[in-house]
Amino acid sequence: MVEKKALYETEAVNQDGLNGHAFIENGLKLEISNPRSEASGTNPEQLLGLSLSTCMNATLQAIERDRGLKHTSEVRVKVTMVKGSAGLEFLVKARVYIPSVDLKTAERFVKLAEKRCPVSKLLSNSGNYSIEAVEHF
Repeated sequence: MVEKKALYETEAVNQDGLNGHAFIENGLKLEISNPRSEASGTNPEQLLGLSLSTCMNATLQAIERDRGLKHTSEVRVKVTMVKGSAGLEFLVKARVYIPSVDLKTAERFVKLAEKRCPVSKLLSNSGNYSIEAVEHF
């Protein structure tokens, strides 16, 4: 096995489950709560959606830049928790809008970004993940 060179590394810590905090040492600290409660705080569904939307849009930004285009893409990710045959599951649906290009070009950009974005690659073998270019939100 070939050793991979680390370009960046972080460690997230959660000691409280869904009632408390999660943090990055010497950095970000977030209040965590159960998504089915009224308590304030974020949850795994929101964090997954933010992770994918940010990573995918950063990848699209690079694709736009490589083609001499202004960055105009927007990524929206819906994460739904469902009870499946194997227990709780996340359904992840990403939609991408790129107003500066036609839909066919946006679809090509999305296919390329899907193969380059690390979070998308991580989710791509799941039957619970989909991504599509859209003409508007």
